[in-house]
Amino acid sequence: MTQTPHTPSVDDPFAAARFDFRAPVPSVAELGRVHFLAIGGAGMSGVARIMLARGIRVTGSDAKDVPVLKALESEGAGVWVGFHEGHQERADAIVMSSSIRDDNVELVAARERGVPVLHRAQGLAALMQGRRPVAVAGANGKTTTTSMLTVALQGCGLDPSFAVGGELAKHGTNAHDGTDDVFVVEADESDGSFVVYRPEVAIVTNVQPDHLDFYSNFTVVQAAYDAFVDTIRPGGLLVTCADDAGSLALAARARAAGTRVLTYGFDPASDVVLADHRQDGVTSSVTVRDEGVERRMTLGVPGRHNALNAAAAYAAAVHGLGQAPDRVLAGLASFTGTRRRFEPKGEAGGVVVVDDYAHNAGKVAAVVATAKDLVGDSGRLVVVFQPHLYSRTRDFAAELGSGLSPADVVVVMDVYAAREDPVPGVSGRLVADAVTAARPEVEVHYVPSWSEVAPMVAALARPGDLVLTVGAGDVTMIGPEVLRALGGGAP
Repeated sequence: MTQTPHTPSVDDPFAAARFDFRAPVPSVAELGRVHFLAIGGAGMSGVARIMLARGIRVTGSDAKDVPVLKALESEGAGVWVGFHEGHQERADAIVMSSSIRDDNVELVAARERGVPVLHRAQGLAALMQGRRPVAVAGANGKTTTTSMLTVALQGCGLDPSFAVGGELAKHGTNAHDGTDDVFVVEADESDGSFVVYRPEVAIVTNVQPDHLDFYSNFTVVQAAYDAFVDTIRPGGLLVTCADDAGSLALAARARAAGTRVLTYGFDPASDVVLADHRQDGVTSSVTVRDEGVERRMTLGVPGRHNALNAAAAYAAAVHGLGQAPDRVLAGLASFTGTRRRFEPKGEAGGVVVVDDYAHNAGKVAAVVATAKDLVGDSGRLVVVFQPHLYSRTRDFAAELGSGLSPADVVVVMDVYAAREDPVPGVSGRLVADAVTAARPEVEVHYVPSWSEVAPMVAALARPGDLVLTVGAGDVTMIGPEVLRALGGGAP
């Protein structure tokens, strides 16, 4: 299933992919015993959980002893910490993520044995066969929108299957094999794999320049989303945000091609129109006008961006899956958030600490704006930001700096490399300098040493401040350290 990568283009936006995502997906019956490489990842563990629930024999390895490994072991998986060629020797199929390199010893051994190797998305698509797939894509808001839709459908009395890139706070899990035929999945565009699902309903929250390490430029990104829309099943529905220029343009192209499209947003020209957004602490509400009827939507999470995420879930549930509007709104009101999406970590010394996974420019701008609104005039917003990927830092330092600039104090860590090797001249300093360029009055600190960040933040924070840790890497561990330094003990 591997292919030789070459330069992506509008004609072939997936040319850089290591997998042929247009190839037929195997059936569950063909999989046999499945071995996962990096089984502890957010997406990988979800696929493993559903396979275990279906009675499939699952094993897996991961580089780190992350907590989810014990949970998967308790659910019946055989797991190892560290990679060794012997771990996969009884597997009939391998499932891996794009983070696994070609020289991984288990991957090399599996290929030598001629074992089929599937991308995580292909493994998940195999599980979706015979179901009604709903795929949520977009540069920002995928995890929250997928989670909101899942909870809304549960509020309607359904038991949907779901696979989310984060853990639902209400359920304490990132995946579930439901008894109803609806299957809700977060569709990741970063490596082109979102074209495998063939959804009945597709949501695109926004189309923005991102993952240029894979797609090369924004025109190719747009072509990839066009290809995603082309995979919607005949008679299916595309739900897009009218407030985002990229997704609005996608909607126009999809309509011209004959796809059924529904838009949502604060734009009065939307099909589902939002108005009168109000925020009260960490809760919010907004008016939803749909087919001439106005209803009030109440949410247990803050931010205008979350009102848009909820509107996407509402539109998909009502107009794509035929659920009653009032029951959908009641389900959305019960949504209590997703782990690492504006997740409160605790309070100490009059300082509140919140953590968020935002890592691209749009996400960062949205979460900083929400936090700034919450703080108001009662204190300061102190943001700790860890850039994610050298390529993203290089390509979007100015945009990241602009998104961080509404804060009163910004502490920028060094780059979290994830799957990439260092790039000469690229560090967190690029982002720190960009914050200063965007708004010179912001107090900015570039702290390349991880161990020095929490003590510095604790020293900077004052009673009444909100400390917001932001990023997709290990910055999430900074919040508890700050709380301990402030005298809060272990949260």
